[in-house]
Amino acid sequence: MSQSRFNQTGPKIGLSVRLAETQVEIEAAQRLRYQVFAQELGAEIESDDGRDVDPYDEHCHHLLAFDDATGEVIGCYRLITEETAKKVGGWYSEHEFDLSPLKDILPQTVELGRACTHPDYRNGGLVMLLWSGLVKFMKDENLRFMIGCGSIDMHDGGSDAAGLYHALKSKYLAPEKWCVKPLNPLKWDEITPSDKPDVPPLIKGYLNAGAWFCGEPCVDEAFNCADVLIMMDITRLADRYLQRFAPKP
Repeated sequence: MSQSRFNQTGPKIGLSVRLAETQVEIEAAQRLRYQVFAQELGAEIESDDGRDVDPYDEHCHHLLAFDDATGEVIGCYRLITEETAKKVGGWYSEHEFDLSPLKDILPQTVELGRACTHPDYRNGGLVMLLWSGLVKFMKDENLRFMIGCGSIDMHDGGSDAAGLYHALKSKYLAPEKWCVKPLNPLKWDEITPSDKPDVPPLIKGYLNAGAWFCGEPCVDEAFNCADVLIMMDITRLADRYLQRFAPKP
């Protein structure tokens, strides 16, 4: 895929999004991930040099947002396609879910992961810029579906995660044929679901855009969160998002 065709300018002058072109840019994204996940959110990430690194990084695409004035990486997504998954031995979310119900659509799928933004740039504009890059990538690669783990904090013992699942399943649960089973489910008999669960902004954004979640949460002990598998059929993307992400002539 041509990098020059992929560059996009953000809604605010001075921000842009594109695929990483060098190892230096990938390492900058890995440092941002470590800053957000380990230092800010308390995830247990082993690192000697302040980077979040795993075997997927070498093979996947890295979608990066930049502050053009400084060249700093201020947001990122990691994108895994079927080709990547074959090289590294499987999809990342297979560590948490049995993906067999999705086997027929995985050749048309991109898996999102390691999404984060720099704390100084957390606004709707940066997230929308990353999403516009994501939709452009999918169209260029002729992909229809995106999947990825949406995380819910577990510092309350899982009350929010359980409450959120019960609150949203009637409206946002995927068709039964695409529902997956978590490998490490919540311990429902030990949890009192919250009556007013907080919906994490990223999950709320996906659902507002037309995404589903594909069944019960999985507990991710290393990141102290519960993950739900989010799925988007790009043909269901809400009209206001389609207009915003339409390719520029």
